[in-house]
Amino acid sequence: MTLKRTLIRQAVLTVVAALVFVPAMKAPARSANAETMSAANYAAMNPGLANPNPRLHPKPLKTWVCLSSWYGGDFDGQVTANGEIYDMYAQTAAHPSLPLGSVVRVENLRTHKSAIVRINDRGPYVPGRSLDVSYQVARELGFAHRGIARVRIELLKVPPSKTLHEGN
Repeated sequence: MTLKRTLIRQAVLTVVAALVFVPAMKAPARSANAETMSAANYAAMNPGLANPNPRLHPKPLKTWVCLSSWYGGDFDGQVTANGEIYDMYAQTAAHPSLPLGSVVRVENLRTHKSAIVRINDRGPYVPGRSLDVSYQVARELGFAHRGIARVRIELLKVPPSKTLHEGN
């Protein structure tokens, strides 16, 4: 029995070593300009890597830059413009004119962090600001402490219009 266990243990270690160490030895040395190389070019030079799937990062319908702020505690538990209860820890935002239910990617231009959020409320009601994100999104983007940030908004999805389905 112990010989059989020893053989099995050696076989398992051989397989693990092959899976861990052989790919590491085959990896090409990183060139000095690898940081500036596009993901597609890097993947072409390294055939073992998967190519990026453009459907995972859909092309935005529209892109613009604006000033964003966040809203949280005072509004937590209140009813939003679309009838939901506001949750300051949800991936949501308020915009004055985008259709409720729209999905946008918000990128903080200072930190380059981004989050995908759904528009479920109206606002902000402060001149010069075009987007209010939830407290959680502001934390993820790195501006909860500052309160405001210049952001890039990419409109990814607009919900279907209700008037198209009513038949009148």
